[in-house]
Amino acid sequence: MNKKPLLENLSLNQITTEQWNLREAVDGSARAEIPWVSLWRHKVEEIGLKESKQLVKDAGLKVSSLCRGGMFPAATSTERESRLDDNRRAIEEAAELGTDTLVLVCGPGPDRDIDTSRKWVAEGIEKLVPFAQSHGVKLGIEPLHPMYAADRSVISTLGQANSIAEQYSPNQVGVVVDVFHVWWDPDLYNQIDRAKGRILGFHVSDWIVPVPDMFKGRGMMGDGVIEINRIRQAVEASGYHGPIEVEIINQSIWDRPGDDVLREIKASYMEHV
Repeated sequence: MNKKPLLENLSLNQITTEQWNLREAVDGSARAEIPWVSLWRHKVEEIGLKESKQLVKDAGLKVSSLCRGGMFPAATSTERESRLDDNRRAIEEAAELGTDTLVLVCGPGPDRDIDTSRKWVAEGIEKLVPFAQSHGVKLGIEPLHPMYAADRSVISTLGQANSIAEQYSPNQVGVVVDVFHVWWDPDLYNQIDRAKGRILGFHVSDWIVPVPDMFKGRGMMGDGVIEINRIRQAVEASGYHGPIEVEIINQSIWDRPGDDVLREIKASYMEHV
């Protein structure tokens, strides 16, 4: 097993350079010789789907994933159906952009009934699977840290994500392992092993102490407490050898020149991932 990650697997998750538009992120990745990019829908929408696809192609980059689908729970059936329609558009966008992975941030509950909200997540995924499969797109369930259960996702553990994904073929539904969200879980390595063959993405950053901000509080790899290399090796042992996305949401990083950030990403990736 590799002790060092492969640079050929390095992917810039676009939210890490939120200060850049899509064109700037693509051009910056090409300058830095980062071969993969993970696109966010709001950035694609700014310049349009066709132009986004062309920019990535012209730069010689590959799209590791599209973020995001999900957000399934809602107070009314009409709103839940509207969110499914948006997910279908996201699936079409992913297929057009050339990635086979749509990352699902599953969404919070509209009220205090978290069990029903989790049921709506499972039902939403079930309704999307045939459409996604017909477009060659897999649905990657990304569990989020429990502190986000109230405002971003009621799916908080890799175990929960596995339980939903296992109802489908690995070619239909899998899981996304983001170290920021799962590092704390005492059952993490059992769940990574359980996910063998259905890990669709691996995201890295770090957990700074103290966390400077609940949402924009992720650190550069090596600046926090996560055993990133150990988690990477476990993910690889479970059969995942695809792109490794650096996904850092942090205002102080967004305030820096993007090229400087990419240089630090490459150095930190090689040392700590």
